[in-house]
Amino acid sequence: MELTHVPTMCPYCGVGCGLNFVVKKGQLVGIEPWKRHPVNEGKLCPKGFECDQFVRSADRLTTHLIKKDGKFVGVLWEEALDLVASKLKATRETYGPNSVAFQVSCRISNEETYLTSKLARVGSNKNNIDNCARMYHAPSVTGLALSFGSGAATNPILRKRTAR
Repeated sequence: MELTHVPTMCPYCGVGCGLNFVVKKGQLVGIEPWKRHPVNEGKLCPKGFECDQFVRSADRLTTHLIKKDGKFVGVLWEEALDLVASKLKATRETYGPNSVAFQVSCRISNEETYLTSKLARVGSNKNNIDNCARMYHAPSVTGLALSFGSGAATNPILRKRTAR
């Protein structure tokens, strides 16, 4: 069977490591490091090596869902987007512009972060936007600072040595 390698980026922490989806007969069957990627140079952390698991999960949502009559039903993108837009608008009109906020992830691109911040500023006339790093990484930053005097990682990134 022929395997195809589809280059992409790891969806986790935001470092931007390159990896390849290994595809067989149109189905994702595994992950391999992108050996010549300038960020990770062929190395991946455990999360990167396992990032195909959520794609193949039986619990993964594959359609947009809206609750109707107490049950979730699949709907088209337009209906889901219209519902979210109307709920955000109603919340803002009822409780004011500070009642709406946006949160971005380290997993999205700079362009997507920019668009979300633009939506927050223009759509709600407020700059109520935050990043998941505050919630997820605050405990590790605090622990590092207490243990080592700095909230940053203290270990070097090892690079593969090349022959001279």
